[in-house]
Amino acid sequence: MMRVTRSFHQIPMQISGIHPTTGLHTTVEFDRSIQSVTTEGAPATPGAEALYLAPGFIDVQVNGFAGVDYCQSITAVEEIGRSIDVIHTSGTSLFFPTVITNSPEEMVGALRNLAAAKESLPNGAAMDGFHVEGPFISPHDGPRGAHPQRWVTKPDLDLYKRMQEAARGQVKLFTLSPEWDEAPAFIEAVAADGVTVSIGHTSATTEQIEAAVAAGATMSTHIGNGAHKTLPRHPNYLWQQLADDRLYAGIIGDGIHVGRDFLRVALRAKGLDLAVLVTDAAMPAGCEPGPYMLGEVEVELLPPGDRVVLRGGDRLAGSALFMHKGVEKLMTLGKLSLADAVRVSTVNPARCCNVEGRKAGLVAGDRADFVLFRCHPETLDVQVVQTWVNGKRVYQAN
Repeated sequence: MMRVTRSFHQIPMQISGIHPTTGLHTTVEFDRSIQSVTTEGAPATPGAEALYLAPGFIDVQVNGFAGVDYCQSITAVEEIGRSIDVIHTSGTSLFFPTVITNSPEEMVGALRNLAAAKESLPNGAAMDGFHVEGPFISPHDGPRGAHPQRWVTKPDLDLYKRMQEAARGQVKLFTLSPEWDEAPAFIEAVAADGVTVSIGHTSATTEQIEAAVAAGATMSTHIGNGAHKTLPRHPNYLWQQLADDRLYAGIIGDGIHVGRDFLRVALRAKGLDLAVLVTDAAMPAGCEPGPYMLGEVEVELLPPGDRVVLRGGDRLAGSALFMHKGVEKLMTLGKLSLADAVRVSTVNPARCCNVEGRKAGLVAGDRADFVLFRCHPETLDVQVVQTWVNGKRVYQAN
């Protein structure tokens, strides 16, 4: 049974549920951070109504949500706040709004707008940092994905500094392709700035990827996507990234961007320490099927509302995935246990992208970010009941 209590003086509070890893009834005492964690009883076989307690999910790649585009400088701050409320319904406590390739002025403006939203919105703390995806990616069809070609360019440290200044130092993840001659020096400088550098949308050679990792790249962005339709058997840039134990791998867990077999191979190759669930959600996520805009890119959400494509074609342009449904897919398609699916959705992204106070899980000292949820023992359907951020309940299911 779930229990949330508050003392007469408002702090500390308690929340209880079954720990996904131990199976034990667990009670957490907290204010803005976890004060203590206690367990009782023996592991039980929970039924469909059992409530699990886990750290809140962390999604480090969200281009937009609920009809709100994070890639535009003119997006209303109030609309960003509304979209955050919808994101919380998925059990996600923290996320990285993601700005994709556009003109330098528009990318800088979008980051400035997000920084203002983070500082002014009551729920702005959910935007733990920002992810910049482009414009230093592959210019070639296939690896470039849905990014507009006219703005793709070589790595430019001055532009990065403009972005970081506009974001008020909140750029925490940067995706680029190592195929540019300027990439190693750029990666070294950005990594030295405390930013996680990720390889993505690339047609890089084995030598170029090796140079990127040596320079400080530590992640692969949505592995298996942003790639050519046909690749050499070996070597190729997917095998190399999967094989490199120095690289975390973001994986879009919607069952569409990568199929069941690739998902299982990627999870086995990276292991439970290096796999990171992401949604790569675009602004139509959670909306009715129809035409939408992602930055300057025309996209369409196809019926029944689970697939975002470039308008008039079938090339994927982000997802419509909710994070708790990604956790489901990790179990149903990826064959992970609930405990392992939670790890890939919480602790791993925190460690990969340096989310302070979220790297240990449900332990004293970590932030009071929680998700309380049900998981049907047979169907593995996940239903979010509550989401908490910094000791504040931000979502309660009806």
